[in-house]
Amino acid sequence: MTTLVRDLMRPALIACPPDTTLGEAAVLLVKHRLHALLVADTTGQLLGIISDIDLLTGEWLSTDAVNLATMRAMSVSTLMSSPPATIEADAPASQAATRMQLEHLHRLVVMEEDQPVGVISVSDLVASLAHTSTERRTVAEVMSRGIVVCLTDTPLTAVARAMTERRSRSVVVVEAQGQPVGIVTGFDLLAFFEAGQANQPVSAVMHPPITIHPTASLREAADKMIQHHIHRLLVVNPDQPNSMPLGLISTSDIVAEMAEPGSVWREAK
Repeated sequence: MTTLVRDLMRPALIACPPDTTLGEAAVLLVKHRLHALLVADTTGQLLGIISDIDLLTGEWLSTDAVNLATMRAMSVSTLMSSPPATIEADAPASQAATRMQLEHLHRLVVMEEDQPVGVISVSDLVASLAHTSTERRTVAEVMSRGIVVCLTDTPLTAVARAMTERRSRSVVVVEAQGQPVGIVTGFDLLAFFEAGQANQPVSAVMHPPITIHPTASLREAADKMIQHHIHRLLVVNPDQPNSMPLGLISTSDIVAEMAEPGSVWREAK
């Protein structure tokens, strides 16, 4: 039986009005442990969606008083994606995976009878993979080998700039000799949205990386992501775990493989 979007979506919708400030949006994202919020007017009409990465495109990590004042006055309507990318609840889940890959999306708003009824994200698709029994390709075949790295004393402003310029959702923190000691994501930076905190080193924000070997299966990677509630794993050489990482595998990388024509995941069950 074909898996539908409605089978995997999250029905809980967290929305905010378009005049919500960026700081208020950051608080909601952290409170609900989300990566995005829907933006709707007083009638419930869906206007757009704003993500943690959208917040990072602003200059809120600037220490300049004028820029900070400007960012504090901005609302989510300025940075939100509008109209939001949507998909029908009865569409095949494989269609969602294909669209996310081709359109470089991390989530789709699920619609039914012209009303939003949920959200399906890369994480939801990866979670479904963990419950299948089919064999997948290995981590080494799917991982991203080009990763963004920084040293432990790099200031948060530089980390945010690197994420934005490289279009990366994470930065790997390494020692001078290349030993991986942490990882920081755009979501981690939300807690430092307020002024006076942006000059801290990345070591104050990073969390220990969860690692995986390149020969591990994609199911093993998905299981580990779900177990630790994370979106990415650092790929290391099992014989030299303290050397420069081999790459990074994320939920997006796994979804891209799931969306490949002819993949086992796309076959009807």
